[in-house]
Amino acid sequence: MTETIIARCEAKGLRMTDQRRVIARVLEESDDHPDVEELYSRASAVDPKISIATVYRTVKLFEEAGILERLEFRDGRARYEDAERDHHDHLIDLNTGEVIEFVDPDIEALQERIAQKLGYRLKGHRLELYGVPLKKG
Repeated sequence: MTETIIARCEAKGLRMTDQRRVIARVLEESDDHPDVEELYSRASAVDPKISIATVYRTVKLFEEAGILERLEFRDGRARYEDAERDHHDHLIDLNTGEVIEFVDPDIEALQERIAQKLGYRLKGHRLELYGVPLKKG
């Protein structure tokens, strides 16, 4: 990621209000996959005047501009991450909802081989694994 979310928004011609800047900074500082409620909680801690409606509108605007990527992990909540982050896959703990990011070169190579075998050049993919922790002992 070379540019900040704010810089990419400005480069796309989006009007960046103070509240949008707060939301962009909160997103940039997130190392998880927050939903709108969590973004609202974090942003309103910085600026108590931010409404949840503003967060919804801003997230939708950022998503439509290709700044954010919307993720849905079967729990009924749309979550968001910076669309410019380095590629990674997700493992979702079905007990806790925790989202674990990972990169595995073997999986990446296998996906390329499968696409080639089927006569395609891979242009992108999304992998989500769902699981529960192994019992220890």
